[in-house]
Amino acid sequence: MLALAASLALLAMVVVICGDVLTRNVALPGLPRGIAWSNEISELLLYAITLLAAPWLLREGRHIRVDIVLRALPRKIAYGCEWIADALGFVCCLWLVFYGASAALKSNSSDALSIKTLVMPEWWFLAPLPICFLLLAIEFVFRMRRLGASEVGPRDDAVSAS
Repeated sequence: MLALAASLALLAMVVVICGDVLTRNVALPGLPRGIAWSNEISELLLYAITLLAAPWLLREGRHIRVDIVLRALPRKIAYGCEWIADALGFVCCLWLVFYGASAALKSNSSDALSIKTLVMPEWWFLAPLPICFLLLAIEFVFRMRRLGASEVGPRDDAVSAS
């Protein structure tokens, strides 16, 4: 579901950018020259795409992974490295959940605004951050569970070298 939402956000970004380029370069009667808010919306959509796709990418094992060293290490050490990486990922995600939630709550309570071409409450941009990292933390728990049930050694999913 998140990957679909990220795909739709990417499509929206393409439409906005193409519309901006078209209206800047071709004079269309009744339309302004360019879309003033296109850069700002594109930035927000890029942020949204990243947050929406990250939990799905982790679930699928498609995050950036350099496993050439793991493949060269003894199986027990590589297995330990997998555990360390997942545990660190989990802890970092939890920290970002609390930090992101704190930032969003402070922004909401201070009525901070993002003032560019569009004027919007700042917390609207901060609120998705803790949600995304909570989903990532949950996925790290699932990864550790799968790792615990697997053979000792590096993961076989999402490898760059075999």
